[in-house]
Amino acid sequence: MIFRPNKRFRKDYNKLFKQDPLAANTLLLLAELANEKGQIVIEGSNELEVAEEIQRLLIARFNNPEEYAL
Repeated sequence: MIFRPNKRFRKDYNKLFKQDPLAANTLLLLAELANEKGQIVIEGSNELEVAEEIQRLLIARFNNPEEYAL
């Protein structure tokens, strides 16, 4: 499944991007990772491992995590 942002998502992303670009791209990454039910499964046994995995995914997905990505 390919994530295709709708008009509302783009509006919310753009508003958030003006306030916090890293948060906006984290939102985009999580939306891309979600399945049809909106669930995201990230391997990790504790919050630190999950946070490190999200950080790794952000680095892999974006050349610059604070750059506009839509």
